[in-house]
Amino acid sequence: MSLSRARVRRSSRRSTSGRALIMTAVTLASALTLTACGDSDGGGKTNGSAGGNYVTGTTGISRVAQGERAEAPKLDGETVDGKTLDTTTLKGKVVVLNVWGSWCPPCRQEAPYFAKVAKELGDGAGDVAFVGINTRDRSRQNAASFEADFGVTYPSFYDPDGKLMLRFPKGTLNPQAIPSTIVLDKEGRIAARALVAVDEAGLRSMIDPILAEK
Repeated sequence: MSLSRARVRRSSRRSTSGRALIMTAVTLASALTLTACGDSDGGGKTNGSAGGNYVTGTTGISRVAQGERAEAPKLDGETVDGKTLDTTTLKGKVVVLNVWGSWCPPCRQEAPYFAKVAKELGDGAGDVAFVGINTRDRSRQNAASFEADFGVTYPSFYDPDGKLMLRFPKGTLNPQAIPSTIVLDKEGRIAARALVAVDEAGLRSMIDPILAEK
């Protein structure tokens, strides 16, 4: 075999090997992307969790069947206005927990809906209690101004370091984003979660079925 032909064959093998590596990388990247999309969207998919199975709908709201819910952690501490709050005292009510920050545009987008629905449901005087978890605000004044601007009258924990969010058990419907909304049933168990900003219709769709449970 001539030297030139040997060089051509070696070059061809290197080219084929390079293309194979590129195709493998593309295939792996595509698989990872599809897995991530499947986990985040759900589209009615059932997922395993420490508290049982939950189903995420196309709206991004996840729900857990009544008999498969995990107990929510105790949340206690100071509020934005300097008072103290303990969510375990709210058992017997449906509790709406909303994680927010004054610096967060989606939080500002959903805040008017939360203020409106909370007032219409009795602002804690009825069977539903709203509790905020203000996080990553280094100034209480910024958080207080946010509440005043949007007419939020229910209490919010002041949790600048996000410590309260870490109390939720891994594998349950825990708050993994800002904003996040979690609804607890009357027994203090995690029943629903949204990891996106929600409007009035979305918020009511999370609360009403749980409120109607016997």
